[in-house]
Amino acid sequence: MFDRSEIATRHVFYRAFGHGLRIAWPIISLLLLLKVILGVVVGAIEHWGMWKGISFAFVTGLTIGYGDVVPSSPATRVLAIVIGVVGILMTGLVLAVAVRAMQVAAPYDGERGWRQP
Repeated sequence: MFDRSEIATRHVFYRAFGHGLRIAWPIISLLLLLKVILGVVVGAIEHWGMWKGISFAFVTGLTIGYGDVVPSSPATRVLAIVIGVVGILMTGLVLAVAVRAMQVAAPYDGERGWRQP
């Protein structure tokens, strides 16, 4: 199914991705904590309860926005914007780690194209 070079490339990618996540973990965990705290605050202000507020924060932070719960006060709308920005930062950070891992696994050699490890 896969030849040895493809398996080696995948192995290098997974190792580089894990290494990058370990380096970025303090920032990712801080963003996750901030998202949870903001979700609890929004849930308390809107009288949704803690879990619904946290759920709202993650759905909003991932920019999915189901629309099942919608903030009604101006303060919680501003907090929803902050949650969205935090989610975009976190997603961007994880994607940056993945792109770097791809660069490590199969570097681009200009005219010759992608080099296999």
